[in-house]
Amino acid sequence: MTGIDRDELREVSAAVLAVTAHLSVRDVLQTIVTTARRLLDARYAALGIPDKKGSFREFLADGISDEQWAAIGPVPRQHGVLGLMLCDPNPVRLKDIRQHPQFGWWPAAHPELTDFLGMPIVDGDEILGELFLANSCRPGGFTAEDEELLRLLAAHAAIALVNARLYERSRELSIVEERNRIARDLHDAVTQKLFSLRLTAEAAATLLTTEPARAGAELATVRRLAAEAVAELRAIVVGQRPVDLAGDELDVALRKQVDLLDRVHEPAVRFVGAAVPRLPDDARQVIFRVAQEALHNALRHAEASEVGVDLLCRKGFVVLEVTDDGRGFDPASAAAAGRLGLASMRERARTVGGQITVASAPGAGTTVRLAVPADG
Repeated sequence: MTGIDRDELREVSAAVLAVTAHLSVRDVLQTIVTTARRLLDARYAALGIPDKKGSFREFLADGISDEQWAAIGPVPRQHGVLGLMLCDPNPVRLKDIRQHPQFGWWPAAHPELTDFLGMPIVDGDEILGELFLANSCRPGGFTAEDEELLRLLAAHAAIALVNARLYERSRELSIVEERNRIARDLHDAVTQKLFSLRLTAEAAATLLTTEPARAGAELATVRRLAAEAVAELRAIVVGQRPVDLAGDELDVALRKQVDLLDRVHEPAVRFVGAAVPRLPDDARQVIFRVAQEALHNALRHAEASEVGVDLLCRKGFVVLEVTDDGRGFDPASAAAAGRLGLASMRERARTVGGQITVASAPGAGTTVRLAVPADG
């Protein structure tokens, strides 16, 4: 091969774009394996991601049928040339893999491999996996130019794996953050009511024999406080129910959340909206989380009779508005802003290029508006 022609460049571009598309990591890696085999004109291609037990957590192949896979048996172990590539960052290019000093064996149903080109998938000094081709369909076998092209594809496999790792770490941090928020909600919203309930119950017990009428009034207060505590707990639990944003469009997920809240809260909660342009997952998550936070604030603090959620597309932005007809507040008040978590919502919005605005005044209700670029 004397260079990458236009069609080949298109295929490399497609594999690279797959890294940033809305595909699972496995789909991205499979795209890279398939593209590598086709571009370098090989009979077989595979990609392995090691585990910590001497085997492979992921092992993807192209050029082998499902029936062949079943006959071959379990995925390979980290031995022979495959084991070497997990320790040495240098590529391996051979006329016949069976002549390599570290060649071991393969199962009876395994295809016979001859010429071989292997490329470790590296991130800095760390070897994340390996990508390899076998049995070139061209005379002379794999070339130095093939090696450079495979190095490019391995680099993009590394990007996909590193992105997946960063996403998982971000998700873990989000879970910790959410647990902390739940703990704060439980402490602020429920503890005070339970403390009041306990004091009122003790007062009722003291008055029961001497002033039965006053004891009855105190017991009515106990019932009310208990009902409010249960409602607070229910709202917190409902707020933590995961919504499958991967399976639902944003408008469907928001409608489900609103329907849940409408069932468990006294104020009417309504949703108005339709499908909006498909956004990246992080932008969809931000819009959904801001909606949750604004709804939580309206239902807990606003003393509203009605809360509305609107989702629409306007002038190149996806716009979320959460409006209530409650008591309102002064947005310039630092105490109110801190209580309502406006700084947190603004920080969430900033991470996806969005902007939060708040319109409110004492006695005039509140509108929280989030605008996120529709092009993600």
